[in-house]
Amino acid sequence: MSAFASVTARRIAAAALTAGALVSAVTLPASAADHARPERPKVKISDVQYDSPGRDDRTNRSLNREWVEITNNTRRTVNLDGWTLEDEDGHTYTFDHYRLEGRATVRIHTGIGRDTDSDLYQDRRHYVWDNRSDTATLRNDHGRFIDDKSWGHHRHSGGHSHSHR
Repeated sequence: MSAFASVTARRIAAAALTAGALVSAVTLPASAADHARPERPKVKISDVQYDSPGRDDRTNRSLNREWVEITNNTRRTVNLDGWTLEDEDGHTYTFDHYRLEGRATVRIHTGIGRDTDSDLYQDRRHYVWDNRSDTATLRNDHGRFIDDKSWGHHRHSGGHSHSHR
């Protein structure tokens, strides 16, 4: 092989290697994206009974007919210890040593009661959720937003009254 052919062959080989490296670098993020992230726990506020049926007479029975349901849509148990459920006025319920089983729902009642796997109680003597408008917000133990559910004409600023009760 002549010196000219040898230099040309080396240049072609170098160009091919460079092109191959560029193609690999460009396709690397796409192939990395093909590997889905591990599924994060999908916990959400699935339902809210903000206006307890019947008269709002502040009896424990009436208070416990006001509730928020949290559902775990995954197959894995989620540790809710330290998670919070809060209304627009800052009334906060903090989960204490509670694990929500996979594909399960827990109902958090406003009034007083005995906690079970499916029912937790805030042990309050006053209503939390505003009948006209409010937002229930769920945050994890690091204070990160998980989910919320709003009803009525919820505020973004300004006053908020519970005059309906």
